[in-house]
Amino acid sequence: MSRAMALSRFGGPEVLEMRTVPEVAPGPGEICIRHSAIGVNFTDVHGRRGDYRDLHDLPKPLVLGMEAVGVVGAIGPGVERFRTGDRVAYASRPLGAYCEARNFPAARCVRVPEGLADEIVAATFLKGLTVQVLTRRVFRVAPGSWVVFHSAAGGVGTLAGQWLRALGARAIGIVGSAAKVVSAHENGYDAVFVHGRDDCPARVRELTGGAGVPVVYDPVGLATWEGSIACLGSRGHLVCFGNSSGLVPPFSVNLLRDRGSLWLTWVRFGDYTADTGELELAARELFDMLGRGLL
Repeated sequence: MSRAMALSRFGGPEVLEMRTVPEVAPGPGEICIRHSAIGVNFTDVHGRRGDYRDLHDLPKPLVLGMEAVGVVGAIGPGVERFRTGDRVAYASRPLGAYCEARNFPAARCVRVPEGLADEIVAATFLKGLTVQVLTRRVFRVAPGSWVVFHSAAGGVGTLAGQWLRALGARAIGIVGSAAKVVSAHENGYDAVFVHGRDDCPARVRELTGGAGVPVVYDPVGLATWEGSIACLGSRGHLVCFGNSSGLVPPFSVNLLRDRGSLWLTWVRFGDYTADTGELELAARELFDMLGRGLL
């Protein structure tokens, strides 16, 4: 038996309760991981509140969490990539990270190198992999290029600012309040504007000599959609990866034509890490950045 934080109904933090859950041997393709550090992310808050409709159909009590670091305690049939005692990390579904030990698909795990603390990896793995996917794969940011990143003082935005600085990009951060400006500057953004206070598209145009930027990363959605489009230059890319303010309303695809042959994508993290080889490559780049002190 092991302990887990579970919920029987959706709501605030008070719905989480400590429970005892049985331990079973890992099945085919699984490893049993004894957790040493567990990541907490905003997606967990969405899940706890019941914002994800697919969670309503899952049996209760439900254990949340999708990011953790731990040691392999047992190996199921067919697993060859790991041995007992290996230190591993994961950041994906199936949910259930809020526990002492669990079985998890080996294909969704990576080995953690020496020299990186468990707590650091658990706090950065999901967010850091997200930044790697956004800036190195969805749109490969080049040195010297202009970039706009919304929620620049948040978890992903903070790591993004540091990563963009390491790449030599000229990063423009957009934050939700004046209190977050200093933090965004400290974490790599060359210019920082406040949504709702500054005319962000106009300021971006000023900085870029009227050209606009080649890419905007937007996890906010409804509240920033129009401004993000207005920041883009000809053939620019709008990369949506969240909707914290609400869903973007339906629009005519002709808008992309009329604004200068724009590109638009909505990035779902799991689609870029579903392949084990791609996951390992992304993780190695993240661990290298952490190991060199760039993040």
